[in-house]
Amino acid sequence: MDGFFAALKHEPSFREDCLFVILLVPFAVILPINAVSTAVMIAALLLIMIVELLNSAIEWTIDYLRPEHHPLAKRIKDMGSAAVFLAYINCIVVWVIMLWPSNGVWKRIELWFNQ
Repeated sequence: MDGFFAALKHEPSFREDCLFVILLVPFAVILPINAVSTAVMIAALLLIMIVELLNSAIEWTIDYLRPEHHPLAKRIKDMGSAAVFLAYINCIVVWVIMLWPSNGVWKRIELWFNQ
C-alpha cells in the first residue's frame, strides 16, 4: 500500500488515472451489459493504473541511478511512456467494442432509460 500512496502523492499522472477510473467504473457497472463485459471494461481501466505504476517506478529508478541526462535513460523512459499509451489504446478499444451499436448495448440503454 505504501507504493500506491507514494504514487498518489508524487505522481500527477497516476492521480489523473485514478480520477479516470473513479469516473468510469460506476458507468461500467450501471451499463446494461453482462458481468463479463463489465469485468473486461474495468480490467482495461485497472491495466492503465498498473502500467502507470510500473512506468513511474522505472522513471524513479532511472532518475535515482543516473540523474544526469543520457540518451539510453531517455529511451527507457520513452518506452515506459509508450507502454502507458498502449494501455490507454487498449482501454479505448475494449470500451468501443463493448459499446458498439451492433452489440445491442445502445438498444438496451434506450430501453433501460424508457422504463
